[in-house]
Amino acid sequence: MKKSLIALAVLAASGASFAQSVTLYGLADIWFGSVKATDGVTGTSLSQTKLDSGGVNGSRWGVKGSEDLGGGLKANFKFEQGFKLDDGSAAAGQAFSREAYVGFSGGFGEVKLGKVWTAYDDVSGASNAVFDSALAPMNNVFASTGYAGNPGNTIYYATPSFSGFSGAVSYSLGENKTAVTSASSVTSVSLSYGAGPLAAQFGYQVEDTAVANDTKFTRLGGSYDFGVATAKATYGKVTNVGNVSGADTTEYQIGVDFPVSAALTVSASYAKSDDNAKAGDQSRTGYGVAVSYTLSKRTFVYGGYTANKGTNAGFGDDKLDILAVGVQHRF
Repeated sequence: MKKSLIALAVLAASGASFAQSVTLYGLADIWFGSVKATDGVTGTSLSQTKLDSGGVNGSRWGVKGSEDLGGGLKANFKFEQGFKLDDGSAAAGQAFSREAYVGFSGGFGEVKLGKVWTAYDDVSGASNAVFDSALAPMNNVFASTGYAGNPGNTIYYATPSFSGFSGAVSYSLGENKTAVTSASSVTSVSLSYGAGPLAAQFGYQVEDTAVANDTKFTRLGGSYDFGVATAKATYGKVTNVGNVSGADTTEYQIGVDFPVSAALTVSASYAKSDDNAKAGDQSRTGYGVAVSYTLSKRTFVYGGYTANKGTNAGFGDDKLDILAVGVQHRF
């Protein structure tokens, strides 16, 4: 159960009071398994048994809260730190590596100011099968998952939902302007629909380095719940990969979630990514299958296998195989 602390903030000048809620929360996710990686250029192969953090979701803890300002307006804050559950180290060496923001919400939607996830990140993995986990081939072969997810210095706005439709936009300031170069930036937008059995998402993000070609990420996803199973599909595109003009990558993922029972779900997926000649004229493919079993409202166990392969012109194939079982608990 989430631990909530309820306090009253008293305004001395007016005598008015507003309720403020503060919640401590977290997620602990760890997996055990075998990872085999092959480098096609050097021909070397390494198999390793691992205990690692974040098989389905990154482990984290945080504090969040809101204050009712009246008239449907709320002031909100959130501080969230990622960490590695296997060794206890803090992710990215930052005080709050995932999110740190303050903002407002109401009938107009929500505004966040600080270090937050971009609008593109809101939808990137929404239609990814195999639980959008480390076992999902899309997360191992897609180039369009290599975007800046939470770059900081961000202004973010999300609309309320209108008959299942919603949207978001974010702009992240690089704040690195010099006497001879402009500042970099990250601009991101997303649109989502979810009503009944159909869900669809669109995301677009432009990363402007100010000194090279802008890298552009496109995401289109959708899912349909047939009752006996949910079909999922994702399309991705990267323009100017690595800031190289004309270097593009296109990719897709198809998958299915099959609920065997109320507690047990089986999911499978296939993903493919192709670079054009300027991006290296390579391709990557992968498949994965996993199961998830719910033990309680806050705890589930999972396990599965993924095999991924990438071509190298004139050399052997890169390969990555993962076999893992894990557990996740939320509090």
